[in-house]
Amino acid sequence: MIAHAGRALLIRRASPAGALLWTFPSGKLDPGESASDAAVREAAEEAGVSVAPLVVLGSRLHPATGWRVVYVACRLLDGVAYAASPREVAEVRWVRPAELDGLVPGGVYPPVRVWLSKVLAAPHASCWR
Repeated sequence: MIAHAGRALLIRRASPAGALLWTFPSGKLDPGESASDAAVREAAEEAGVSVAPLVVLGSRLHPATGWRVVYVACRLLDGVAYAASPREVAEVRWVRPAELDGLVPGGVYPPVRVWLSKVLAAPHASCWR
């Protein structure tokens, strides 16, 4: 997940993953790749941004897809988000925390919600940039 200037970055999948249309930039791990390395790669491949991993917030079997998901909080380093892989991504959008529930079926994973609320509510949220 990437948070910046009071918003979180979501991508709209070109093809929904089960009930999920909007997701955080994400994808499968390549052989031998860590979750943090995958988060950096997927942010670049899907949204065209450079990020630095900060912390792994947790993992779960996603209730909408049944896939194992590892949530990595990232800091935006550079770039303007865009649909960098049109085959996979139809649109990118920076959303306010209040918009997440309407876009993410089943709600946001609680440790992610806690992290986002702390980061996005900080007086200088751009420091996470």
